[in-house]
Amino acid sequence: MARVFLAGASGIIGQRLIPLLVRAGHAVTGTTRSAERVDLLRELGSTPCVVEAFDGAALERAVAEAAPEVVIHQLTNLPDRLFSLDPEALERAIRGNAQMRTEGTRHLVSAATAAGARRLVAQSILWIYAPGREPHVETDPVNTGATGLAAITVQGTVALERGVLGAAMESVVLRYGWLYGPGTGRDTSWKDPAVHVDAAAHAAFLAVSRGSGPYNAAEASPYASSDRARRELGWSPDFRL
Repeated sequence: MARVFLAGASGIIGQRLIPLLVRAGHAVTGTTRSAERVDLLRELGSTPCVVEAFDGAALERAVAEAAPEVVIHQLTNLPDRLFSLDPEALERAIRGNAQMRTEGTRHLVSAATAAGARRLVAQSILWIYAPGREPHVETDPVNTGATGLAAITVQGTVALERGVLGAAMESVVLRYGWLYGPGTGRDTSWKDPAVHVDAAAHAAFLAVSRGSGPYNAAEASPYASSDRARRELGWSPDFRL
């Protein structure tokens, strides 16, 4: 069993992940930027920690105090009902999330390294591959030639993955499909490639103790293959809490 620092614990995936970790005997410190969510994190079984990921010094203190063996990155910076926003608000949200993937990840990797964590697991996204033969596998190139808002997303995601996979510890990146299920506002898949939040959380749970490098984690679709996650992590997109 391990001491786990779960950054972004009050998010959609984090809330489904905490019970999995706790039931397996892991001691979880879960972060939120909102004091209003402290009671929720405690009820789920974690030790709550209020910290802002953009504050590198505060995050480093929080991780050091938790002294984790494993750090899980589930940080995002997105509003509810993202795709119902007007164009200007949508662009601000996408830029804010890219900033989290860049700066927040840098701070978290630095804090995990300083604390002596042995393993790092991070949330990424699947729809970043460059156009080409499908289904995409993890070794395919990402779409660095993207333009507009897509370019902002790809650049932020590339920064996240480079920071995590380049860390001086065991590291796993989970490229999730579009989320649906509790907390997302969508009961069923609405866009391919898709993944239920429970299955996404289970992928992170499995990666606490196995795997290395990037993994696609989505239901079967023509766009990408998740065979590597099935084979090496023992993951299934059918998992539900």
